[in-house]
Amino acid sequence: MSMKLRGNGEAQEETMTTGASSTLRNTKQEIMPAEVRTVDTEGYEIYPAYALDNGRIYKGYHSLAQWVMEQKTVVIDGYIGNFWEHIAANLTVELEKLGVQTHCYFMHDFLKLEAEIERLVAPFLGSEDSVWGTKTSLNLTDFYRWDALADLQPDSDYTVNILIGTGAALSEWDASVIYIDLPKNELQHRMHAGTITNLGKFSPEKPTAMYKRFYFVDWVVCNKHKESLLLRTDVLADGQGIDWITWAYTPDIVNGLKSLSQSVFRPRPWFTPGSWGGQWIKEHFHQVNQEEPNYAWSFELIAPENGLVFENRGVLLEVSFDCLMIVAGSDVLGKHHPDFGNEFPIRFDLLDTFEGGNLSIQCHPSLSYIRENFGETITQDETYYILDCTPDAKVYLGFQDDIDPAAFRHELESSVENNTEVTIGKYVQTFAAAKHDLFLIPNGTVHSSGKNNLVLEISATPYIFTFKMYDWLSKDLNGDPRPISIEHAFNNLRFDRKGQRIAHEHISKPYILVQGEGWKTVHLPTHEAHFYDVHRIEFKEEVTVETRQVCHVLMLVEGTAVSVQVGDRETVFRFAETFVIPAAVSQYTLVNNGSGIAKVVKAFVKDNHGSTS
Repeated sequence: MSMKLRGNGEAQEETMTTGASSTLRNTKQEIMPAEVRTVDTEGYEIYPAYALDNGRIYKGYHSLAQWVMEQKTVVIDGYIGNFWEHIAANLTVELEKLGVQTHCYFMHDFLKLEAEIERLVAPFLGSEDSVWGTKTSLNLTDFYRWDALADLQPDSDYTVNILIGTGAALSEWDASVIYIDLPKNELQHRMHAGTITNLGKFSPEKPTAMYKRFYFVDWVVCNKHKESLLLRTDVLADGQGIDWITWAYTPDIVNGLKSLSQSVFRPRPWFTPGSWGGQWIKEHFHQVNQEEPNYAWSFELIAPENGLVFENRGVLLEVSFDCLMIVAGSDVLGKHHPDFGNEFPIRFDLLDTFEGGNLSIQCHPSLSYIRENFGETITQDETYYILDCTPDAKVYLGFQDDIDPAAFRHELESSVENNTEVTIGKYVQTFAAAKHDLFLIPNGTVHSSGKNNLVLEISATPYIFTFKMYDWLSKDLNGDPRPISIEHAFNNLRFDRKGQRIAHEHISKPYILVQGEGWKTVHLPTHEAHFYDVHRIEFKEEVTVETRQVCHVLMLVEGTAVSVQVGDRETVFRFAETFVIPAAVSQYTLVNNGSGIAKVVKAFVKDNHGSTS
């Protein structure tokens, strides 16, 4: 079957063939399978899943068609980036096999004119050459012609009537509701293939322009819509499959999410190559696709872009992380939920530069700057925890004591104009990297990771607001220079962070906070500007930790594996796997499954942190 695939229902140039996933996605990495596969049970797991004990996950359009047939009138809503016509065609085929006549209406037919939508979103996208926009104040309803939609009624000549597309549940139909979620990694693989469009667009644009529109407009309105709709849906489905779908009844997924909020869980990570990417992840995480040239990032826990996977009878279903926060945000964040709401505040990701290159010389915006210019609530304060490195590895951090800002800027701008190298060491300090070092990078601090590091970024959640000043004359994977943002950087750089102050204030000085027989908790103090803190729990056999109504984000940074016991549930996590203990868990026990000392890093929000004030 051939058909035009339209991520929001709008027309596209290319006609795709059903099942041709390689043409629908621009990546060498596989789609998460619909069913459990055993690949490497000893090492890092790329598809962590949690049993949906009460209820069932169904696989395939046939079972979904049987449910739709019983409902007769159904709205199928979901996230931007779904292949709506593909989904409708697969479902209709199964309904026809059941002898059911079906009429599908598409939400894209009720969108406002593209030019009108462009005028609506323009104020939130900045200039055409800008990497960033401002988070929109629009709602999903602003994109549609509601007078036309209000006149739409199910056709009584058909047994089943379906209204499908993003926003379908906003209609006034008295109907059962299916919501089809879509993981952000799959959305971006489709974006890079040019097989989806932004909301209300007729054709795809360059991926950089599409991502900006997604981040600052489409995702914002879709997230608000999902938050208002989720608990009113009847079915939740996973839309990442090309020729298959997995689905479950919403109350069962909600109960599963509530269960996760009372225990330990691990988000599903995902991986992406980059210009400076390295080989450590490929060599040590055996389940990742080996055909990629490198892996620059492992998105361990970046709440806006990660998901949670449920399993039942071997069938998998992924929902976005925000579903957990919608259902049980207060249980996850505990005493800090009033400060952050449903926006999870802490980010864990891996940066791999082994046999790769240096990250760009960069900085991040101040709190006032990110709020005024980009509409974010908190800013991108970071730390680098060195998970592994070679003896020659280093980190660039802070200015030399004799920094001349004007001379530095002149050389940076000359480099952009003339493609000339910058003598970075003349302006920026370097420090030797060693395993378990913690470098402190509050906003405004010039920094970069050198090559041959595996960095665990323990950071605030914002993740795209990196003002690059110098990128070592390197190119991205398409052979193009990456954007340089000297003006933004110089609006935020703290030139007083220089000289000896950096070694004293920006490299954490660990000390033993508390200890007992066979264990100790080491405090790695963060900068006073950081709203989160870091501990490292070191133990020979086991140790019990209290949360005191605070969420903990953890990673095993030395050792082979640990078991985490919460009540009567025990879960195993391996080296470099990120896991979360919700604040609702009063205490948990870490058990060392290896022979040496286990070391687990723990990040958490400080009391009286002041991050949102």
